[in-house]
Amino acid sequence: MTEEEITTILDKAHGCVDTGCAVDDVDDLIDELKDQQKVLSERLETIMNVVSHLQHANTKEDRKTDDVRAIVKDMLRVFTTQEGKFAMGFSGDIGDGPTTAYDALPPKPWKNVAP
Repeated sequence: MTEEEITTILDKAHGCVDTGCAVDDVDDLIDELKDQQKVLSERLETIMNVVSHLQHANTKEDRKTDDVRAIVKDMLRVFTTQEGKFAMGFSGDIGDGPTTAYDALPPKPWKNVAP
């Protein structure tokens, strides 16, 4: 978790305690904790998969260094931060932004099918 994420949770918890833990405050804290639980579960699943693949690649009879290196690079993606956030796979950036199907694919030529 980033410092910002931890601070957000702690601030919500302190705010709850300071105001007497109103229902809305507790709901906000629960929502924040559930969001973090989801993110951490995804990261844990990724880490478990990387450990499994790395163990398998490292104990092979014909161990290929390139395969092990690729798995370690994938593992680094889980722990690397960019702009204070953890990099978690696909960035969502595609080309020059959103396009319609007509813009992305060339249209088929129109043919007049007259009987």
